Amino acid sequence: MEFVDTHTHLADEAFAGEEDAAVERAVAAGVTRMIQADTGTADREESYALCERHPGVLFPMLGLYPGNVTENWRDELDAMLPWLSKGPVAIGEIGLEYHYYPETAELQKEALKVQLELARDHGLPVNIHLREATEDWFAVMEECRGMGLRGNLHAFSASAEVFERMQRYGEWYVGIGGVLTFKNAHIAEDVKRIPLERILLETDSPYLAPTPFRGTRNESAHIPVIAAKLAELKGVSLEEVAAVTTRNAETLFSI
Repeated sequence: MEFVDTHTHLADEAFAGEEDAAVERAVAAGVTRMIQADTGTADREESYALCERHPGVLFPMLGLYPGNVTENWRDELDAMLPWLSKGPVAIGEIGLEYHYYPETAELQKEALKVQLELARDHGLPVNIHLREATEDWFAVMEECRGMGLRGNLHAFSASAEVFERMQRYGEWYVGIGGVLTFKNAHIAEDVKRIPLERILLETDSPYLAPTPFRGTRNESAHIPVIAAKLAELKGVSLEEVAAVTTRNAETLFSI
């Protein structure tokens, strides 16, 4: 079986000095490809260097995380442009984060629109972070109708109805991670109503480790644990979850 982790942060300080070992553990667990989320200039160089050390295994995104959007966000986006030549497979992680940063909501929406245009212009999918901003997200999508956007909502924890509403705006997937394994996680019920053909696996490592690893550093090697829970909830085999979610990742990210 082969798995893809569609959202990880190996350049995070939590992995300092252990990045290559974490990649090796993931590959040994059957997670043969991992996509590195980008959050801004702080760790972009290190992230891309990691991808260059592991060609065909690590793939980079390019984007400005909404929590890093400040008054100088246009300078941050200008700094992104030279990296487009280095082959990012998506524009991400971009989006709206109102839980921690409601005060920059208007700036976040402006930065999001520009990055969506960047994705359109370069024919790339988008990887979306969305927290406590669902209606503003859909308002932005209304403004961007006709742009031919496609992508996924990472760390998806919304309802099946939100997933269905997303489909009005193109080819959209959801990233399902460790939260699926948490006790009383409502996504465990909603995921039953989301087609497997629209589900991606992810860790968001080093965050959101699945049960029974909660409270420890998450790693891409834990993807099979998430996949097994998804298989249980969907009533299908682990092999089917591996095959379909891998194909979904290949289709969306062209990896």
